[in-house]
Amino acid sequence: MTLVATRQAAFFDVDETLITVQSIFRFLPFALGSESDRAERQLRALSAAGVSRREVNRAYFRRFAGRGEVEMGVLGARWFEAERRRGPLFNREVLAALHRHAAASHLTVLVSGSFPACLDPIARFVGADAVLCSRPELRDGRYTGEIAVPMIGSAKATAVRTWAAAQGVELAASSAYGDHASDLPVLAAVGTPVVVGDDPVLAGHAAKHGWAHVPTGDRT
Repeated sequence: MTLVATRQAAFFDVDETLITVQSIFRFLPFALGSESDRAERQLRALSAAGVSRREVNRAYFRRFAGRGEVEMGVLGARWFEAERRRGPLFNREVLAALHRHAAASHLTVLVSGSFPACLDPIARFVGADAVLCSRPELRDGRYTGEIAVPMIGSAKATAVRTWAAAQGVELAASSAYGDHASDLPVLAAVGTPVVVGDDPVLAGHAAKHGWAHVPTGDRT
């Protein structure tokens, strides 16, 4: 009888998990120039007022209506290199975990509400196998200002399950890393959830269920 090896994956939230900053906000000066500070204040005010993450995400992408996908990709690559020059960007322990998973032949997947302009250069740098993220709607190669594929909250878990099924990945044998309560559906979907940082909701689940916990830790 031939035994088939279980295919495993490790799923990583990006902002404030794999990297120590919020990519969508740090990217704004590269895309909006002098308007970036005002845009960030308005977006953060929406969040502070209790507007859902999904709607804040939609408000963010509306600011890029008419921008070319290629142009935004170039700006994203410049942003990433600037962040690396600026100082430590990655959570050292989480990045080391990603490398351990890759060395063990686990597929490594970035799962984020951010978008390809920011995430593609990160994925190339860490050697991730796939990126599950928000996808701005395109028309003739330009952003319409709408989101074709949102990746917020429960949508992340749905994307993870769909991707895992297509790849033949066993979620019960897989791992996930997240820093925010919105990552809970993904963490709960895998056999080895890892909480990053000090979110009280996730810390409570970690304590109750014996999940691993990685502090914000050193940067690299």
